[in-house]
Amino acid sequence: MTANAFTADTTATRHDWTLEEINALFALPFNDLLFKAQQVHRAHFDANAVQVSTLLSIKTGACPEDCKYCPQSGHYNTQLEKEKLLEIEKVVAQAQAAKEAGASRFCMGAAWRSPRDKDLVLVEEMVRQVKALGLETCMTLGMVDGDQANRLAAAGLDYYNHNLDTSPDFYGEIITTRTFSDRLDTLATVREAGMKVCSGGILGMGEGAQDRSALLQQLAKLSPHPESVPINMLVKVPGTPLENVEDLDPIEFIRAIAVARIMMPQSHVRLSAGREQMSESTQALAFLAGANSIFYGDKLLTTGNPQADRDRALFAKLGLHPEKRETCESEDTQAARIAQQTQQQRAAELAVDASV
Repeated sequence: MTANAFTADTTATRHDWTLEEINALFALPFNDLLFKAQQVHRAHFDANAVQVSTLLSIKTGACPEDCKYCPQSGHYNTQLEKEKLLEIEKVVAQAQAAKEAGASRFCMGAAWRSPRDKDLVLVEEMVRQVKALGLETCMTLGMVDGDQANRLAAAGLDYYNHNLDTSPDFYGEIITTRTFSDRLDTLATVREAGMKVCSGGILGMGEGAQDRSALLQQLAKLSPHPESVPINMLVKVPGTPLENVEDLDPIEFIRAIAVARIMMPQSHVRLSAGREQMSESTQALAFLAGANSIFYGDKLLTTGNPQADRDRALFAKLGLHPEKRETCESEDTQAARIAQQTQQQRAAELAVDASV
């Protein structure tokens, strides 16, 4: 199959993509690839709506896994301050602030290999209280078994995040303490418990083009597709083995966003970690390529993320708006509040200027 032979089917949902087909998509002329991704995107979503989530680290550092990209791994000295599991009240307060800032989903992450029973009791209560605020809930807690997944589902957890990270072949170069099959097993367990799946990968870890194709192939094999697919650009953290890896060309990153959109047409494709280092132009291309979800706020677990006011300004510049969610306030109310916050921010800046 040649690249030019591919015709985008804007309605088909497939789980049988071959590496030859995926490589052919990546090889398309850039304009053609983005055009096909736009066709698929517009068939399933409002092209100018972006789902907005906020991510909070509820337990930071001292993770026993050896993921070479992660500042929370106990195997590396990254000067990260370790924190115990946050109190429920602090988590709920952060969730309320996230909702007021425009988020419709609140994601909570803990640096565990897998949760302990005594911790899971607290996590379940976090889910219940955050959900009571009218937010969608998401957790990433490492590997979970069937009983743990069922308990989380019973507490009302909407999404469980567990990334595949990279291709099966390259996986062993990045992580040795957990197998690729372990990750697939956790995703199957979460799905069997009735929760939605959030699963994606990290690009720019030194993988080859074939690895990026193989990662997307594995994600698309999942049935159903993950409802949320975060595509992360590696954030190089001093002290980790990947701190000096060569940067991935931003155009290659955008190509991956577009191919993910075509292969998983009904999934939210999330422009995730690495946005702090991306220009507005790169982010705009990602939205054009079919990304329709972001994390909103100043931090993703332990790495930087564009400030909320910067995101609001970028949304205004591009004519984007937060996606309406049934579990959240109306889109009109949300848009009016964000506009009011922007005006307040500008007024504050003018006041500072006037006092100088």
